This record gives sequence, C-alpha cells and structure tokens, in this order.
Amino acid sequence: MERSTLYPCMGVPDGSVDRLIARIAKRRHGVVTRRLLLTAGIARKQIQRRLARGTLLAVYPGVYRVGHSAPSTEARYLAAVDACGDGAVLCGFAAANLYGLLKGSPPAPEVTATTKRRARGVITHRARAIDPRDRTTFKRIPITTVARTVTDLAPGLSLNVLARAYHEGEVRHGLKPSQIEDVLARRPTTKGRRNLEAIIHGDHPVTLSFMERAFLKLLKEHNLPLPLMNRPRDGHWIDCRWPEHRLTVELDSYRYHRSRHAWQQGHDRERAARARGDEFRRYTYA
Repeated sequence: MERSTLYPCMGVPDGSVDRLIARIAKRRHGVVTRRLLLTAGIARKQIQRRLARGTLLAVYPGVYRVGHSAPSTEARYLAAVDACGDGAVLCGFAAANLYGLLKGSPPAPEVTATTKRRARGVITHRARAIDPRDRTTFKRIPITTVARTVTDLAPGLSLNVLARAYHEGEVRHGLKPSQIEDVLARRPTTKGRRNLEAIIHGDHPVTLSFMERAFLKLLKEHNLPLPLMNRPRDGHWIDCRWPEHRLTVELDSYRYHRSRHAWQQGHDRERAARARGDEFRRYTYA
C-alpha cells in the first residue's frame, strides 16, 4: 500500500510520534488502526512500545484506543467497524441508536462486512457486497443509510415501534417514503415489507405517546374515521388531521406543552390550520 498523502511522513522521529498519533485519533473519536499508523510512517517498534506502556490500548487485533479506557459510543462503534475490515459498516440496532431512531442505552455494535470476521462483543453479518447506495458516513463512522437502517429494523420491531423509528428518521434526517421504496426495490424479499409499506403510505398511524394511542382507541371504539397522525404540514408536525374533513386536532399533554416554547408552537399550529381552511380543536387527556 502506498503511503497516505494525508500523513506524508516517513521514518517519524520518536519524539513526534505521539503528536502524530493524537492528530490521527482526533479525527476518529480517539480510535486508530495499526494499518493507519504504519501508513503514516510510524514504525512497528514505535507502536509496540506504546502498547507496552499503555498509551495505545488494544481493543481488537490491530485496532487501538489512544490513551483512554472509557470510550464514547462513537469510539466503541468505530472500533468495531474497523475490526471487521475494509468496507464494513455499522448497521441494525446500533446504527438506529446512533441515528437517534430508537431510544435507550446504546446496544452492542452490529456490523455488516464483506469478509468473514469475528470480533469480541460485535454482532456481525456477512454480505457478498454492500450496495454503495446503502452506505454513508455519519459522525465519521461508516454506516448504513437511514433508509437501509429502517428497512433492516422491520423484521425485529413491532408495527408501532417501527412506525416511530420511521417518524424519527423523517424528523431528524429528512427520510422520505421514496427512499424506503428504493431500498425495498433492491431487496424485494425483505421481511417486514408489509409493515414498512403500511407506514410509509400512511395506512398505519404513527403514535408517539400514550395519549395519542388512547385517542386512537377512543376513535375506534366509536367507529369514527382515523386521522393522519404526526405528519408534516405547513412547516409543523401535526398531531392529527382529517384532510377530507378539513379538521386538525392537537393533543395537549401537560408534560410536553407546559413550556413557553410549546405554548407558542401550539398557537402557531392553530394559525396555520385556520389559514389552510381547517377547523381546529385542542384536547387534553381529560
């Protein structure tokens, strides 16, 4: 392999090795690989000395943390991807957590790779190839795209939880139904396909709270038509809307609507609803 033009040094003097390692690690959440260090011109003996004295900490074979034993989630995930070889990407529940699609503690690293690799504590998936359209970089970590990540989640999540994950993708990353459809077209045997299609076509309401689920239950009990829920319109996310009836409903829970900002947002949504010709109603849990 040719020496990287990013680190164009040869025979690095021992006194400047630590500065060079720090510079590489700064761009990579404090994680470096043996190959990166060698490419930067750092000698094998210089690497071994730093492993012996603990300024480099081995996480996986050939993957090191630089002087810190309590890594961030990003460092943990990047190290796992590095350990699985060239072209590997973070995927599945770990990718969903990093994107903010699912709440909770960060799960174990989950990686898709084109080579057979096993790394301690890493869930690995083998793929003959990873379509370039399904891979990207997020927080400087190779990762499946948001659309591919949501599609991969479909077999393992309930319909409601999958709908919330898709909604978070819309809000946080601008995910669009067409992007999910593109992934499904390339992966026609995807498990959970029907659930995904119901969500992206609006056939399954997206509920984000207990109050919203209770409201839907009440409507069903009285055989009332169900609304579109948590959909964008006129620069706002609308709790409930019946386009055919020109009706918008906001569900005001004290927990999420007690701040001045939320109070102002509520009035802005009401003005927007009336401007588009909708009747507007607000309901509390009571």
